[in-house]
Amino acid sequence: MLELVFPKDTNYHGTAFGGWVLSLMDKAASVAAVRHGGGNVVTARMEAVDFHLPIRVGDAVALDARVIKVGRSSMTIRVDVYREHMASGEQQLATTGLFVFVALGDDGKPRAVPPLAAEGQAGDKHIEARP
Repeated sequence: MLELVFPKDTNYHGTAFGGWVLSLMDKAASVAAVRHGGGNVVTARMEAVDFHLPIRVGDAVALDARVIKVGRSSMTIRVDVYREHMASGEQQLATTGLFVFVALGDDGKPRAVPPLAAEGQAGDKHIEARP
């Protein structure tokens, strides 16, 4: 699913607000974390967010979220944001970031999450999240 960039999502330069992009990234990362963790999760940290290219009004935004590291109750998710030119379908990497989520039990306390499957095996936790 693609998210279109409208004027309400941009600054006076006509480029996407950084906070709007971060919000989309957090949503995509949470989908990957819930799917891997199998239940409730909360965002614990955003780190290493880099804005490489501007995203402009009329562009589409495609997000790819992947669980790259798992602790006892935490998961690190890498999110890549691509800007897409709607007419040509050309995509360029615009933003990248790492998000850390913690899985919560029904009691609201951290709970264990499953380990990562080896890359390419059944159960690979690559999750495409396209808000």
